[in-house]
Amino acid sequence: MKVTVRHLTKRWGPVVAVDDVSLEFPAGGFITLLGPSGCGKTTMLRLIAGLDEPTAGEIWIGDRLVYSSTAQVNVPPGQRGVGLVFQSYALWPHMTVFENVALGLRHRGLRGTALAEQVRAVLARVRLEGLEDRYPGELSGGQQQRVAVARMMAVEPAVLLLDEPLSNLDARLRLEMRGELKRLHHDLGITVIYVTHDQVEAMALSTRIAVLQQGRVVQYDEPDRLYRAPADRFVADFTANPVMNFLEVDVRAGAACADDLVVRLDRVAPPPGRYVLGVRPEDCEISPVPVAGGVPFCVYADLSAGPDQFLQLRRGTVQLTVRTERRMLVRPDQELFVVLAPDRLHFFHPETGQRVGPAR
Repeated sequence: MKVTVRHLTKRWGPVVAVDDVSLEFPAGGFITLLGPSGCGKTTMLRLIAGLDEPTAGEIWIGDRLVYSSTAQVNVPPGQRGVGLVFQSYALWPHMTVFENVALGLRHRGLRGTALAEQVRAVLARVRLEGLEDRYPGELSGGQQQRVAVARMMAVEPAVLLLDEPLSNLDARLRLEMRGELKRLHHDLGITVIYVTHDQVEAMALSTRIAVLQQGRVVQYDEPDRLYRAPADRFVADFTANPVMNFLEVDVRAGAACADDLVVRLDRVAPPPGRYVLGVRPEDCEISPVPVAGGVPFCVYADLSAGPDQFLQLRRGTVQLTVRTERRMLVRPDQELFVVLAPDRLHFFHPETGQRVGPAR
């Protein structure tokens, strides 16, 4: 079921947590609210759930208006048809898996055989058969996550809201749980609205991502489009892994110039002027010998990790981080030649930060 928010605003005194946001979350999608701490993403999730009351705006779940500041509509959380999974999962430690999942159904008056059948059916959907009698403390982190999702699914919500459910897990388990969440979404087909500050997590899980900054949505797009054509410098930087290189350049005569660094541009270069040039580390090609279009840099540090090679390079005042396959032995101050491919460059206005030029 789709969710629509129109001109949604939430103020806490002088602080504007959500600032006039209008978004449509398509039915069956996995939509992530992505941004740094304090950008308003968790507040927006709580407004949709009904746990906090907006200052202004409307919230629709399907074709049903559940909140309107002008029509004075405010449907209670339990009647909105949404399920909320918190960061801590909020499982009752003294209750078994069966009892945790059955809790919401009991509140709805379900008892006996009907209750047992529905609990077992939803546990089967999340692949927890045979664990009905275990307690949360006897489960892995991934199994606890599935119990929390099963408890929400048992009451058949129209929308599942997830508030940073992986943030308490270690790196290895987080990776495993991303796969579990993506598979659950595929199997269940439910609309998911997910909150995270982890751009890798958002890119891996989402069908669409809304990037928030200071309570506003600065870009709402598919992950690949977000990565290839960031709307502004903030989005480009926040979706980078690990960083995006930014250089202040002058564009003139078909080239971008930063001090004595000259990068030849293609025919879709922006008009002459001053810009911030952005290039992702993986879009910098390096060679130990001179190549066509290559600019000499010196190795400052080798920060390689696992299969990837990360190099910090310097040329005068210009610094670059380069990411490539680990295949090159380097030493500090060694000369390498860098090619910045013109079709993978991003240009931003130096004052507004807005993207300049056509989307790639």
